[in-house]
Amino acid sequence: MYNYFSVKLFEVITILKVNDIIDVKITEISASGTGFAVYEDYPLFIAGGVTGDELTVKVTKTNKNYGFAKIVSIQKASALRVNPPCPAFEKCGGCDLMHINYASQLEIKQGYVKNNLKRIAGLNEGDYVFDGISGADSELYYRNKAQFPVAMQSGKAVCGFYEPKSHKVVPCNNCMIQNSEINKTVNIILDFINESKISVYNEKTHKGIVRHIYVRCAEPDGGEIMAVIVTNTAKELKNCGILANKLKSQVKLCGLIQNVNTEKSNVILGSKNIVLFGSDTLNVKLDGLSFKISPHSFFQVNYLQMQKLYKKAIEYAQIQKTDTVFDLYCGVGSISLYASRYAKKVVGVEIVDAAVKNAKINAYESGIDNAEFFAGDCPKITRELLNNGYSADIVIVDPPRKGCDESLLSLINEISPKRLVYVSCNSSTLARDITILKEYGYKLNKIHCVDMFCHSTHIESVAQLCRE
Repeated sequence: MYNYFSVKLFEVITILKVNDIIDVKITEISASGTGFAVYEDYPLFIAGGVTGDELTVKVTKTNKNYGFAKIVSIQKASALRVNPPCPAFEKCGGCDLMHINYASQLEIKQGYVKNNLKRIAGLNEGDYVFDGISGADSELYYRNKAQFPVAMQSGKAVCGFYEPKSHKVVPCNNCMIQNSEINKTVNIILDFINESKISVYNEKTHKGIVRHIYVRCAEPDGGEIMAVIVTNTAKELKNCGILANKLKSQVKLCGLIQNVNTEKSNVILGSKNIVLFGSDTLNVKLDGLSFKISPHSFFQVNYLQMQKLYKKAIEYAQIQKTDTVFDLYCGVGSISLYASRYAKKVVGVEIVDAAVKNAKINAYESGIDNAEFFAGDCPKITRELLNNGYSADIVIVDPPRKGCDESLLSLINEISPKRLVYVSCNSSTLARDITILKEYGYKLNKIHCVDMFCHSTHIESVAQLCRE
C-alpha cells in the first residue's frame, strides 16, 4: 500500500493534464479529509473520496509532486461510505468525514496520531502504549459553541460555514453538529438582522456592520445561551431590546453581547464587548464543578467528550495528596479544578486575562481553595513562579494548536516533574514537542485519543511522559 503519510513526496513525471478523465482507487484519507489515490506513480487528492472507492475522476490541477481531481462518478462505492445526513455537506467546509461511517472515522483519526508520532517524533507503536480512543456517545448536535460568518446573498443576510478553501458562505439553518438551541438562537438573530435591515460586513470593501454570529450553550441538552453579535462598529446596535425579548421568549438567554471588531483581519472577535442584555458570562456546571465562561475564554466545544478527556488526563497524572500541579495554558481552569480534588495545590497559568478572572471565580464557586491562577504569557509567568520559589511535582499542559513554546519546554525540563501530561488538539505539534522533550530525557509512555469533533479530521489526544 502506498502510504503518503510515511513516504516523502517526490518529483515525478506525469502525463496527466487538467481535465483528463481517469479511473482510480482511493487507498486512504489525507489529514485534510480528502481521498488519496495514485495514478501511474502520481499522487492525487480527491475531495469526497473514501478508502476503497473505485472512481472515475476529472483532473483539476497538477503540480510537480502531486495533483488534484474531483469525482465524476462512483464506479464501486467503498464499504465505509455512508449517506451524510446533512444536506449542506457537499458544499460546506465544516465537516470533512460525514460521508464515512463513524467507526471508520475513529480508525482514520487514530491513524493520523500514530503517523504523526512516527513521521515527526520517530516513534513506532512498540515504543509507547496506544491506549485506544474514546468515541462520542452522540455524533450529532454535540457542539456547545458556534461562530457563523454572515454574508449577503440574493439581497438577504445569511450565515453558515465557508466552502472549503474559500470565504463563500454556505447557508445553513440547521447545522447538524451544533446544539439545537444554538441553531434556534442563530436563526432568531438572523431574522432580526434582516427585519431591521442591518447591513452586513463586506471583507473586500470593509463596509457594513454585522460580521459574525457567535453563540454558546451551557449544557449538552440545552441550558443557558450566550449570544454574541460581532460588529464592524462600536456604535450600539439599534432595537437590541426587541431582539433580547425575542430570544428570551424562545431560549434561556443569559446574555446578549455586541463584540466590536473593526480590524481588517480574519480574526473573529475584537477586544471590546458591549453587554446589550444580561450577563457577559455563561454558567456551566459539570461533574459538580462550576464554570463561568466569557466570550473570549477557551472552553472545550463538546461537554460530554471533554469530561472523558479530562478524566483521562487526571488518570495519567497519578496525582497524590502531597503533589503540587502546574496547569499551563489553563484557560478558565477546567483541568485545574479537576486536578485540585486530588492535589495538595494547583497553579494555573493562562494568557487571556478574562479567562483567569473566570478561573478564580470558578474555583471559589466550586468550593476549591487549593488552586491559584496567574494571567500572562505562559513561559514568562512560569519563569517568574520558579524564581519566586514555586515548584511542581506534576505538570499538565493544554496548549493551542501551535503547541508549546520551546522556551516553556525548557522550563518544564528545569521543573523536572515526575510526570508530564500533554493534552493536544494537534497531534503534529504534539509529536514535534515530544521530539524536543526526548532531548531532555522524557519518554512517551502512553497516549489516548478522544473524539471531540465528530465528522471532522480533528482529534484530541492526551499523552503521559516521564523521564527515562
